[in-house]
Amino acid sequence: MHKEELIQLHTLMTQMKKYFEENGSDNGFNIYDNLGISPVHVHRSKAEHKHAIFVLGGEIASVISDDEFSGTGRTSARMNQLAEKAENEINQ
Repeated sequence: MHKEELIQLHTLMTQMKKYFEENGSDNGFNIYDNLGISPVHVHRSKAEHKHAIFVLGGEIASVISDDEFSGTGRTSARMNQLAEKAENEINQ
């Protein structure tokens, strides 16, 4: 994916985050919030946006999953794995 496409996806996912927050989600999206990156930070690297997308995707999947063994629960676990991989790319 190109950086511009990642930023568009990041934007869509932050809109989903906002929806869940406005509708009483117990999950505060703390890990994503602590990253300090949002779609408006276009100067940040492609790898940083990719990492943020995986972290946010994992937290969104966690919010909508019934338990860790459901399909979305497994998606959350996979997104966390991809976030770790993307973070390693940033740190190299």
